[in-house]
Amino acid sequence: MSSNHTNASSNSGSQGTDYTITSTGTNSQGNHYCHRESSAGGGYHYSNNDGSYYYNNPNGSTYHNNGNGSSTYTSPSGHVVKK
Repeated sequence: MSSNHTNASSNSGSQGTDYTITSTGTNSQGNHYCHRESSAGGGYHYSNNDGSYYYNNPNGSTYHNNGNGSSTYTSPSGHVVKK
């Protein structure tokens, strides 16, 4: 069963696009994942056991937070911003 959500997380580099979750689960390392589809394309999100998380957005951008206060955003054009 799919559910509709609004992706409003500015940290993920998203554009506030409505999306439909197409699959969720837990991988072999015990980390939660969520694949989602929107009019802009597909993307996915991992929430890891160590507190880190990762977004791969439909526009080609990525966002990784290491769970310890550091993060890396990579734009669709490949520009990297670390905090």
